[in-house]
Amino acid sequence: MVKLVAFDAYGTLFDVYSMGQLAEHLFPSHGQALALMWRDRQIEYTRLVTMSDPDAGGSRHYLPFWELTVRSLRYCCKRLGLAPGAGDEQRLMDQYAKLTGFPDSLDVLRSIKNKGLSTAILSNGSREMLSTVVNANGLTPYLDQVVSVEDVRLFKTAPQAYALLLSAFPVAKQEILFVSSNAWDALAAKWFGFQVFWVNRLGHPFEEIGERPDYEGKSLSDVLAVL
Repeated sequence: MVKLVAFDAYGTLFDVYSMGQLAEHLFPSHGQALALMWRDRQIEYTRLVTMSDPDAGGSRHYLPFWELTVRSLRYCCKRLGLAPGAGDEQRLMDQYAKLTGFPDSLDVLRSIKNKGLSTAILSNGSREMLSTVVNANGLTPYLDQVVSVEDVRLFKTAPQAYALLLSAFPVAKQEILFVSSNAWDALAAKWFGFQVFWVNRLGHPFEEIGERPDYEGKSLSDVLAVL
């Protein structure tokens, strides 16, 4: 039985590549490359921070997700030989703060709440940036809690990050359906003991290690069929 449906935020509810149009406007012919590299470097930094000091009290290398996002943008601009003009970095970060939600995000959350189930976000994002993007997309009324890894200062895929849901809700691991579009996130959540739904929008193969997710679909709307 599922009592809580918990969603990853970036890439799952919110389109991390929706800033590509602005990036292309600022850096013609380089927008897509920048958006892709930016996301990869951002995740790489979270892994470096966590794996280099996976202490139960939090990594001494921890920086908020917002700061890692800024620094990964700067790295990628240098890597691609781009020279942001005055205010370009701020414009891109402002766009990141208000990423566009996927078209079905709102309807899916509303439908789950109408079923009487609890809902949450579990994200690497900091509280402030999550609050901004959730409010910008009108999702606040349909989320019981927005849980940030800030509380443990370790990013996913650290087990301590997933355990935050057990502290936030009176449920058992197996009563949580965790929804993510990131295969690495889905894999780690399955290892932790959650039921897992992988939103495979691009039709990619799943990872070649670990267990497959319990469920798979092409959109968030497919989650409703499971419930």
